[in-house]
Order: sequence, then C-alpha cells, then structure tokens
Amino acid sequence: MPWLCKLHGWKVRDYPRKVYDAVLFNNEVDMLTIRWKELDPYITQFVLLESNSTFTSIPKPHYFATNRKRFDFVEPRLTYGTIGGRFKKGENPFVEEAYQRVALDQLLQAAGIEDGDLLIMSDLDEIPSAHTIDLLRWCDGPPPILHLNLNDYLYSFEFNVDHSSWRASIHQYQKGKTRYAHYRQTDYLLADSGWHCSFCFRKISDFVFKMKAYSHTDRVRFKHFLDPKRIQNVICNGDDLYDMLPEEYTFKEIIAKMGPIPRSYSAVHLPSYLLNHADEYSYLLPGNCIREKG
Repeated sequence: MPWLCKLHGWKVRDYPRKVYDAVLFNNEVDMLTIRWKELDPYITQFVLLESNSTFTSIPKPHYFATNRKRFDFVEPRLTYGTIGGRFKKGENPFVEEAYQRVALDQLLQAAGIEDGDLLIMSDLDEIPSAHTIDLLRWCDGPPPILHLNLNDYLYSFEFNVDHSSWRASIHQYQKGKTRYAHYRQTDYLLADSGWHCSFCFRKISDFVFKMKAYSHTDRVRFKHFLDPKRIQNVICNGDDLYDMLPEEYTFKEIIAKMGPIPRSYSAVHLPSYLLNHADEYSYLLPGNCIREKG
C-alpha cells in the first residue's frame, strides 16, 4: 500500500480510516449482495435505509427486512432504518428522493460516523471496487470529496455503455457540512473505480417495478413500454427501455451512441463475488440475457 499511495502522490497513513457505506434500498437484493460482498473487508459500518414507498409514492414492502437473513455476514456492522413514505400524489418524485436522502444523513449519525471517516455516497447499483476503497482508506492526500469514475453497464455486464459514470463519490466526513447527495460536488474524479450496473435485474417484473417506481417515471410515455415481451427483447438487443436518444451533451456523442449497445464478451475485471458465484448470477454475465418472468 505505501507504493500505491506514492504512485498517486499521496502518503500512507499509520492506520486506515473508518469507512461507512450508506445506501437507499428499493428491492435490489442481488445487487446489494454483490456490492456488500465486494466491500465487506473494508467497511466499518453498513448503513441502509428502506422506505415503504417508492420515489413515485407507490406502496412497497420492506424487501430488505424480508431478506435480512441473506446478509448475516454484515449483521454486526449493520445500521438499518426504515422511513414512512409521504404518499403525496402528483408531487415531483425528486422531492421524495431528497426527503429520503435527508433521513439517510440522520441514520449515518446514529451509526456513529465521525469527522475524518470516509463515507461512500452512491446509488446501490454504483459499486466501488474493493481496491479503490482500500487505497483511499490507507492514503493521506486524496481530496476531501472525490467522485468515482465507474464502468457503466446496462441490464447486465454484457452491455458496457461507456466508462463515464461519475455520480458516485467518497467524502471525508465533516459533521454539520457533509450532506448525502447524488450530483456533482467536486471536479476531482478517480479513474476506473468500480462498476455501475443499471437495470441489472433477475426478473422482468423487477424491470416493470423500477420503471414505475424511480424518479424518471415520466419516461414511461406509452403503456406498451411495460409489456414483458417488449422488455425482454429490449434487454437481449441492448436497446433503450424508453425508446429515447442517448443522454449526451454533444451531437457527436449522441450520434456515436445511437442504436443498440455493443455486446461485451468479457467477464474480466468484474466484482469478484459475481465471478465466484457465476452459476447463481449467470443472468448478469455475457450470453445470458433471458430473464425470469417473476
């Protein structure tokens, strides 16, 4: 580790920083397992907040509570909280999302986070690599706020969209100043820091639920977008679930990404737990696009 810190222009610490991983949970049990198994050796406290409502005010069960036994390996280091949804019809979904993120700030304080501890701020499907977290906890010199450059995948690790996912971040916690957020907070970006696997679900029913539940529900412009047969075809072709143009900042980038996402046939440099349990999570690997109906 001293050599890796030096390569970045940083100094090695006498002891590693404490690390807190905090997430909002919807229903992504498989992805949470892969995330926590990847980070397990280096996390001081896992912090998870679950609501009985989606961001779009759809009632939902406490899926984590139902599946909690699957996560016995983190139980001694788990701070779990629940929050009631506000169920305000017609409200912008981002208001509910912000409400839950504020509650996550409060749960972090209950978990015992202190000044100087590292806090991972990312959506559940934005998974920092273990070596990234180990590097940052051992080195003095990284910026107090650092965004993580993640390899960006859609539907599975077969469809590598690009390498430009950046919203996940690592913070050196400061009481009264650090706020849990999911937008640009600094110009510093650490390259090749992990994986973002969006809409990487086992069942077609999970795709339908997510499309109805998350903050961009306005993208479901037509009822047939939720048809299971259509969704299955979209997944296998690497097309867009919402039949939208690529979200880019220049015409050059839009044109370059038009059409289906090119397939990747490589399973190298993916989360180690996924590769070591390939039979269980085969739907996330190249060549396995068919999903369970659910």
